Amino acid sequence: MILSYHPMFVGDQNRLCAGRRPDAADRAAMRRAAAVILPQGTYRSLYEMARESCPNVFPGQDRRFSHPGKSGQARLFAEAAVPHPKTRIYAGSNDLDGERPPGPFPFVLKLDWGGEGRNVFLIDSPAAWTSALARLRAYEATGQGGFLVQELIPAAGRALRVAVIGTRAVAYWRVRPDGGFAANLAHGATLDHHSDPQLIKAGVEAALQFCRHQHIDLAGLDLLFDARKAAAEPLFLEINWVFGRRGLGGSEGFYRLLIPEIHRWLARRHLAVRHAG
Repeated sequence: MILSYHPMFVGDQNRLCAGRRPDAADRAAMRRAAAVILPQGTYRSLYEMARESCPNVFPGQDRRFSHPGKSGQARLFAEAAVPHPKTRIYAGSNDLDGERPPGPFPFVLKLDWGGEGRNVFLIDSPAAWTSALARLRAYEATGQGGFLVQELIPAAGRALRVAVIGTRAVAYWRVRPDGGFAANLAHGATLDHHSDPQLIKAGVEAALQFCRHQHIDLAGLDLLFDARKAAAEPLFLEINWVFGRRGLGGSEGFYRLLIPEIHRWLARRHLAVRHAG
Protein backbone atom coordinates (compact mmCIF):
# COMPACT_ATOMS: atom_id res chain seq x y z
CA MET A 1 0.00 0.00 0.00
CA ILE A 2 1.25 3.45 -0.98
CA LEU A 3 0.29 6.10 1.57
CA SER A 4 0.26 9.70 0.31
CA TYR A 5 0.16 12.87 2.36
CA HIS A 6 0.80 14.90 -0.78
CA PRO A 7 -2.36 16.66 -2.02
CA MET A 8 -1.24 16.33 -5.66
CA PHE A 9 -0.21 12.66 -5.59
CA VAL A 10 -2.89 10.01 -5.32
CA GLY A 11 -1.85 6.89 -3.43
CA ASP A 12 -3.69 3.75 -2.39
CA GLN A 13 -4.53 5.61 0.80
CA ASN A 14 -4.51 9.40 1.12
CA ARG A 15 -4.27 11.45 4.29
CA LEU A 16 -3.64 15.11 5.10
CA CYS A 17 -1.78 16.42 8.11
CA ALA A 18 -2.06 20.16 7.54
CA GLY A 19 -2.78 22.16 10.67
CA ARG A 20 -2.38 19.28 13.09
CA ARG A 21 0.26 17.07 14.62
CA PRO A 22 0.58 13.47 13.41
CA ASP A 23 -1.18 11.03 15.69
CA ALA A 24 -1.55 7.31 16.39
CA ALA A 25 -3.78 6.84 13.34
CA ASP A 26 -1.03 8.29 11.13
CA ARG A 27 1.58 6.02 12.67
CA ALA A 28 -0.64 2.97 12.17
CA ALA A 29 -1.23 3.88 8.51
CA MET A 30 2.50 4.40 7.96
CA ARG A 31 3.33 1.04 9.49
CA ARG A 32 0.94 -0.66 7.05
CA ALA A 33 2.41 1.21 4.07
CA ALA A 34 5.15 0.02 1.76
CA ALA A 35 5.99 3.66 0.99
CA VAL A 36 4.98 7.08 2.28
CA ILE A 37 4.82 10.14 0.03
CA LEU A 38 5.10 13.49 1.85
CA PRO A 39 4.66 17.12 0.81
CA GLN A 40 7.76 19.05 -0.17
CA GLY A 41 7.76 21.29 2.92
CA THR A 42 6.71 18.66 5.43
CA TYR A 43 7.44 19.45 9.05
CA ARG A 44 9.77 17.51 11.26
CA SER A 45 7.30 15.55 13.36
CA LEU A 46 5.54 14.06 10.32
CA TYR A 47 8.82 13.29 8.55
CA GLU A 48 10.38 11.61 11.56
CA MET A 49 7.25 9.53 12.19
CA ALA A 50 7.32 8.39 8.57
CA ARG A 51 11.02 7.50 8.72
CA GLU A 52 10.51 5.53 11.96
CA SER A 53 7.42 3.71 10.66
CA CYS A 54 8.12 2.91 7.00
CA PRO A 55 11.27 1.85 5.09
CA ASN A 56 10.49 3.99 2.03
CA VAL A 57 9.81 7.72 2.35
CA PHE A 58 9.77 10.34 -0.41
CA PRO A 59 11.23 12.94 -0.45
CA GLY A 60 14.35 12.08 1.54
CA GLN A 61 15.00 15.03 3.84
CA ASP A 62 17.28 13.58 6.50
CA ARG A 63 19.86 16.28 5.80
CA ARG A 64 17.29 19.04 6.12
CA PHE A 65 16.74 18.12 9.75
CA SER A 66 20.23 16.86 10.68
CA HIS A 67 21.87 20.01 9.22
CA PRO A 68 19.28 22.80 9.69
CA GLY A 69 19.63 26.36 8.55
CA LYS A 70 22.37 27.98 6.51
CA SER A 71 24.95 27.07 9.16
CA GLY A 72 23.96 23.44 8.95
CA GLN A 73 24.24 23.51 5.18
CA ALA A 74 27.72 25.04 5.40
CA ARG A 75 28.72 22.20 7.73
CA LEU A 76 27.24 19.65 5.33
CA PHE A 77 29.19 21.06 2.38
CA ALA A 78 32.39 20.86 4.45
CA GLU A 79 31.66 17.31 5.61
CA ALA A 80 30.88 16.25 2.04
CA ALA A 81 34.11 17.89 0.84
CA VAL A 82 32.36 19.74 -2.01
CA PRO A 83 33.66 23.12 -3.18
CA HIS A 84 32.01 26.05 -1.40
CA PRO A 85 32.90 29.61 -0.40
CA LYS A 86 35.10 29.96 2.69
CA THR A 87 32.75 30.19 5.63
CA ARG A 88 32.88 30.91 9.36
CA ILE A 89 29.93 29.96 11.53
CA TYR A 90 28.84 31.91 14.61
CA ALA A 91 26.31 30.83 17.22
CA GLY A 92 25.45 34.47 17.95
CA SER A 93 26.68 38.04 18.05
CA ASN A 94 28.30 37.40 21.45
CA ASP A 95 30.92 35.38 19.56
CA LEU A 96 32.06 38.53 17.78
CA ASP A 97 34.87 40.78 18.98
CA GLY A 98 32.61 43.55 20.21
CA GLU A 99 31.59 45.87 17.39
CA ARG A 100 34.50 44.92 15.16
CA PRO A 101 33.68 43.32 11.79
CA PRO A 102 34.71 39.64 11.57
CA GLY A 103 37.00 40.24 8.61
CA PRO A 104 38.09 42.68 5.92
CA PHE A 105 35.50 44.16 3.58
CA PRO A 106 33.80 42.98 1.46
CA PHE A 107 32.19 39.84 2.84
CA VAL A 108 28.74 38.27 2.99
CA LEU A 109 26.69 37.96 6.17
CA LYS A 110 23.93 35.34 6.24
CA LEU A 111 21.48 34.94 9.05
CA ASP A 112 20.75 31.30 9.76
CA TRP A 113 17.11 31.41 8.72
CA GLY A 114 15.31 32.35 5.53
CA GLY A 115 15.72 31.01 2.01
CA GLU A 116 15.58 32.32 -1.56
CA GLY A 117 17.99 35.18 -0.78
CA ARG A 118 16.29 36.41 2.39
CA ASN A 119 18.49 37.61 5.28
CA VAL A 120 21.64 37.72 3.15
CA PHE A 121 23.67 40.94 3.19
CA LEU A 122 26.68 42.28 1.34
CA ILE A 123 28.98 43.94 3.87
CA ASP A 124 31.26 46.27 1.94
CA SER A 125 31.75 49.19 4.34
CA PRO A 126 31.70 50.10 8.06
CA ALA A 127 28.21 51.57 7.57
CA ALA A 128 26.92 48.33 6.03
CA TRP A 129 28.41 46.37 8.93
CA THR A 130 26.83 48.64 11.55
CA SER A 131 23.43 48.30 9.89
CA ALA A 132 23.68 44.53 9.55
CA LEU A 133 24.87 44.10 13.13
CA ALA A 134 21.87 46.06 14.40
CA ARG A 135 19.53 43.88 12.35
CA LEU A 136 21.28 40.73 13.57
CA ARG A 137 20.84 41.74 17.20
CA ALA A 138 17.21 42.68 16.61
CA TYR A 139 16.55 39.19 15.24
CA GLU A 140 18.38 37.62 18.16
CA ALA A 141 16.10 39.52 20.52
CA THR A 142 13.15 37.59 19.03
CA GLY A 143 14.79 34.27 19.92
CA GLN A 144 16.42 33.58 16.55
CA GLY A 145 20.11 32.80 16.51
CA GLY A 146 23.08 31.84 14.42
CA PHE A 147 24.74 33.38 11.39
CA LEU A 148 27.66 32.84 9.09
CA VAL A 149 30.26 35.01 7.41
CA GLN A 150 31.25 34.02 3.90
CA GLU A 151 33.78 35.20 1.38
CA LEU A 152 32.36 37.22 -1.48
CA ILE A 153 32.66 35.33 -4.77
CA PRO A 154 32.66 37.61 -7.85
CA ALA A 155 30.07 35.80 -9.97
CA ALA A 156 29.14 38.41 -12.59
CA GLY A 157 25.77 38.97 -10.97
CA ARG A 158 24.39 35.49 -11.48
CA ALA A 159 23.84 32.19 -9.69
CA LEU A 160 22.90 28.79 -11.05
CA ARG A 161 19.79 27.18 -9.60
CA VAL A 162 19.67 23.40 -10.04
CA ALA A 163 16.26 21.98 -9.16
CA VAL A 164 16.75 18.30 -8.38
CA ILE A 165 13.50 16.37 -8.68
CA GLY A 166 14.02 12.65 -8.25
CA THR A 167 16.70 11.66 -10.76
CA ARG A 168 16.05 14.70 -12.97
CA ALA A 169 17.54 18.16 -12.77
CA VAL A 170 16.44 21.43 -14.32
CA ALA A 171 19.01 24.22 -14.23
CA TYR A 172 18.87 27.90 -15.04
CA TRP A 173 20.74 31.08 -14.27
CA ARG A 174 19.24 33.80 -12.13
CA VAL A 175 20.85 36.97 -13.45
CA ARG A 176 20.96 40.49 -12.02
CA PRO A 177 20.69 42.87 -15.00
CA ASP A 178 22.99 45.32 -13.20
CA GLY A 179 25.54 42.61 -12.37
CA GLY A 180 25.04 43.30 -8.69
CA PHE A 181 24.99 41.18 -5.57
CA ALA A 182 22.19 38.73 -4.67
CA ALA A 183 21.08 37.18 -7.96
CA ASN A 184 17.60 36.11 -6.91
CA LEU A 185 14.16 36.92 -8.23
CA ALA A 186 13.24 38.95 -5.16
CA HIS A 187 16.02 41.40 -6.10
CA GLY A 188 14.97 41.72 -9.73
CA ALA A 189 16.94 38.87 -11.28
CA THR A 190 15.83 37.41 -14.60
CA LEU A 191 15.91 33.77 -15.72
CA ASP A 192 18.28 32.39 -18.34
CA HIS A 193 18.14 28.69 -19.26
CA HIS A 194 20.70 28.78 -22.08
CA SER A 195 23.89 30.82 -21.48
CA ASP A 196 27.19 28.99 -20.88
CA PRO A 197 25.82 25.47 -21.34
CA GLN A 198 29.16 23.96 -20.34
CA LEU A 199 28.89 25.59 -16.91
CA ILE A 200 25.26 24.51 -16.60
CA LYS A 201 26.32 20.94 -17.39
CA ALA A 202 29.08 21.06 -14.77
CA GLY A 203 26.66 22.44 -12.19
CA VAL A 204 24.01 19.80 -12.90
CA GLU A 205 26.55 16.98 -12.67
CA ALA A 206 27.92 18.31 -9.37
CA ALA A 207 24.44 18.81 -7.90
CA LEU A 208 23.20 15.36 -8.90
CA GLN A 209 26.32 13.67 -7.54
CA PHE A 210 25.99 15.53 -4.25
CA CYS A 211 22.31 14.67 -3.96
CA ARG A 212 22.94 10.99 -4.68
CA HIS A 213 25.57 10.82 -1.96
CA GLN A 214 23.36 12.67 0.53
CA HIS A 215 20.13 10.84 -0.39
CA ILE A 216 18.42 14.07 -1.41
CA ASP A 217 15.76 13.72 -4.09
CA LEU A 218 13.89 17.03 -3.96
CA ALA A 219 15.72 20.33 -3.48
CA GLY A 220 16.83 23.49 -5.22
CA LEU A 221 20.61 23.92 -5.02
CA ASP A 222 22.25 27.28 -5.62
CA LEU A 223 25.72 27.27 -7.14
CA LEU A 224 28.22 30.00 -7.98
CA PHE A 225 31.02 30.15 -10.51
CA ASP A 226 33.97 32.45 -9.80
CA ALA A 227 34.06 34.90 -12.71
CA ARG A 228 37.81 35.46 -12.14
CA LYS A 229 38.61 31.89 -13.19
CA ALA A 230 38.48 30.64 -16.76
CA ALA A 231 37.80 27.05 -15.69
CA ALA A 232 35.79 27.68 -12.57
CA GLU A 233 34.26 24.78 -10.65
CA PRO A 234 30.76 25.06 -9.22
CA LEU A 235 30.72 26.30 -5.63
CA PHE A 236 27.87 25.08 -3.42
CA LEU A 237 26.08 28.02 -1.88
CA GLU A 238 22.73 26.93 -0.44
CA ILE A 239 20.08 24.19 -0.38
CA ASN A 240 16.46 25.28 -0.71
CA TRP A 241 14.17 22.50 0.51
CA VAL A 242 11.16 24.47 -0.68
CA PHE A 243 12.01 26.43 -3.80
CA GLY A 244 10.43 28.76 -6.31
CA ARG A 245 8.87 27.26 -9.42
CA ARG A 246 9.00 30.10 -11.94
CA GLY A 247 12.04 28.63 -13.67
CA LEU A 248 10.23 25.29 -13.97
CA GLY A 249 7.15 26.66 -15.69
CA GLY A 250 5.24 27.43 -12.51
CA SER A 251 3.40 24.92 -10.37
CA GLU A 252 2.00 23.14 -13.41
CA GLY A 253 5.47 22.56 -14.80
CA PHE A 254 6.76 21.51 -11.40
CA TYR A 255 4.08 18.85 -10.97
CA ARG A 256 4.62 17.60 -14.52
CA LEU A 257 8.14 16.76 -13.37
CA LEU A 258 7.39 15.66 -9.81
CA ILE A 259 4.53 13.18 -10.25
CA PRO A 260 6.30 10.94 -12.82
CA GLU A 261 9.46 11.04 -10.71
CA ILE A 262 7.55 9.78 -7.67
CA HIS A 263 6.23 6.89 -9.77
CA ARG A 264 9.77 6.15 -10.98
CA TRP A 265 11.03 6.27 -7.39
CA LEU A 266 8.38 3.71 -6.46
CA ALA A 267 9.20 1.51 -9.47
CA ARG A 268 12.88 1.36 -8.51
CA ARG A 269 11.67 -0.19 -5.25
CA HIS A 270 9.36 -2.57 -7.12
CA LEU A 271 6.34 -0.70 -5.81
CA ALA A 272 3.38 0.95 -7.50
CA VAL A 273 0.08 2.56 -6.65
CA ARG A 274 -2.54 -0.15 -7.04
CA HIS A 275 -5.63 2.02 -6.95
CA ALA A 276 -6.83 5.43 -5.80
CA GLY A 277 -8.76 5.52 -2.57
